[in-house]
Order: sequence, then C-alpha cells, then structure tokens
Amino acid sequence: MVSVRLERCDFGFGNEDIDLTVIANGLCKKLCLTKCPEAASFARVVVMKEYVEPRGTDVEGSGELACLEREHRVYASLGRELITSGRESCITDAVCASSTDNYPDESIKNTLEPSDRIGHRASYWSSKGATDPSASETLIYKLASQLCLITELHVHPFQAYFQFGFPIYSPKAVRFHMGYSKDPLEIDDEEADEFMDVKDYHDDMFVWTYSSPEFPMAQENFLQKFKLPKPILCIGGILKVELLGRLQTQEMDGLYYICINHVQVIGRSLSPVFDLEMIGDGGKCTLKYNPVMRYTFPSVDISETESSSRSHFHRFSESIRSWEQLILNTFRGAGPLIDDIDDVEAIGLHTLKYNPSLDISETESSSHGAGDDYDSDNEYLK
Repeated sequence: MVSVRLERCDFGFGNEDIDLTVIANGLCKKLCLTKCPEAASFARVVVMKEYVEPRGTDVEGSGELACLEREHRVYASLGRELITSGRESCITDAVCASSTDNYPDESIKNTLEPSDRIGHRASYWSSKGATDPSASETLIYKLASQLCLITELHVHPFQAYFQFGFPIYSPKAVRFHMGYSKDPLEIDDEEADEFMDVKDYHDDMFVWTYSSPEFPMAQENFLQKFKLPKPILCIGGILKVELLGRLQTQEMDGLYYICINHVQVIGRSLSPVFDLEMIGDGGKCTLKYNPVMRYTFPSVDISETESSSRSHFHRFSESIRSWEQLILNTFRGAGPLIDDIDDVEAIGLHTLKYNPSLDISETESSSHGAGDDYDSDNEYLK
C-alpha cells in the first residue's frame, strides 16, 4: 500500500493532511455515487485547465498516482456542488410535444411563460382531443446545461377563462423523466418549428436515465409543486413531462384535452464548472471539469427571501469574493475591467443587488386567479 502523504493540499476538505490511501481508494468518487448514483455514467474525468501542483506533493515515478489525484480533485469539487443549496430555473427551451391542437397558437413554447396571457391572447399548450380519458401526452424540454441537479418540478394546468364554466384542462397525474438526446439538438427560430411538429416527434430519439414516481394532480388553477424524493443529477440536459390521463372534455366537441399553462424546473446547473461529452449510445460520458470558471460565472439564485441576517451576509460575502477575483484577473490580464454597474449584470454578478421581485413565491402567487386562496409556502405534494 502506498504510504506517501500529501502535505496541506486543498482538495475540498480544507487544509488538512490527506492520507494518500484515501485518494487511492477513490473515497470522493464513492461519496458522489452514494449521493447521486447517476454519476456512475462518468466513464472518465478530464480537467480542462490544470491547477498548479501543490508544494510538498510527492509523485515520484507514479503517473497512476497523478491520475488518482486528478480524479480525487474533480470528484471532491463535484461533491461540493452536489451538497450546495441553490434554486435556479433550469429550463431554457421547449423541444417538442407529442401532439398540438392548433399549432403554433397552442405551442409548447407557450409553457415557458408563467402568465396565462401575453398581450391580448391566451398563452398555453393544448393537446389534440381524444375520446379515451386515459390517453397520455408528453412535453420535452431542454435544460440549462447538460449537467443539472434537479430538486423539484412545477406544473400549472390551464384554465380556459374564455370558455363557458371556465374549465380546467388538467391531467390526472404527472411523471418526470430525465436523460439525453441520441443526436445533438439544434433548436433555433427556423428549425424549431419543424422539429416540434408532431410528425417529427419520436420518443426513441432520447434515452431516459431517470423516471420519477407518479404524482397526482389537482384540477385546480395554480402552480402545483412536485418535490423529487431526492435531488437528481440530470445527465444530458433533457426533461420529459409525462401527462397521464385526462379529466376535462370540451363542450363543443365532447373530446378530452390536456392544456398546460406553465412548466418550471427548479435546481442548479453545474455548468460552466462542469460539462460532459457523451460516449456513443451506451449512456457513458466524459465529465469535464473547468475550475477557473467557478469564479467567473456565479449562479443566479431565485430562492425565497432569506430570513436571517447571516444568510444576507453570506450572499454579500460571496459577491465580494467574486469582485476580488475579477480585480485580480484584470491586473493579471485575464479578465475585463468593470466600469459601471451595468457591466456587473452583463457578467452575471446579480448577487450584488437583491431584487425581491425575483422571489419565486411572488412569481407563483401572481399566476393565481383573483379568487384563489393559495399559500405559496404549502406544496401540493401527495
């Protein structure tokens, strides 16, 4: 057994002496697998920009030891990310729907907007009508990056305020699947319309590596929250929302429909610090680690207002550290000099200014009808 000790190396656990046997046995990797079994998909790790080797490191004649140290460093950093709290909106685009009644007026794209009205028109997605109330539908979305840690998902059924009786076209239940596309997705303004057409939709275009339990939905007009049993590491950045069963018929044709106003995914994107590259169709991938990006793109937190002064101080301290790093990069010629506060927003340092209007609870409450008595602190979760 190797008995070399690494003196005062910071691999994520502080400046303590780390016994090399811990590195050799892959402790950090095992801890990550325990926290998120999805990490078993990582066939290998790559450090995009290496650290300077710590002083006091004895790696004499051991290329294998250097590889173990690199893997330990990557998984130690990944482990920190997996236990770090954060609430971000993780959806970036709509990919396709299993059916659409009136395309593009009732497109899946409308579900990216929280409001049920845009200008003077209704904003929602609608399935085609069906005679079978057990018929299901699916909506597929692209997430913020290929590597996201997802904690909960929200679905808001649509209430047709322009129809008699104000019917709510909710599904009976919902289930969520996460995975990756077999081929790269090209979603732009011109090609997206063709891709989202029902004739181009095939579920076998995707590989689903996680499926959630089935959650019942209420036939009510509010943003319904579904918390996953544990945080899920979505590898590949694709989400499928499976809408199970139908409750409401349309008076004019007697057919069952599902209509969705808004879909929201809450979690954290691990990009740009971490990225991945799929290896073939076997579900394995290469985990890419870019440590310098940790200080360049701080994440934007949309969590509810912090109630304690300690939380506010922590947020302020994080912003100060980000400023210090930017100043150092400027003098070293590695980054731009910030001239005014507008530049701060351009690079993503939103932690410097707290805007209560971004509070997710306010966003959710604003989408309820005037007559709704809804407590945003209470989750609809069976």
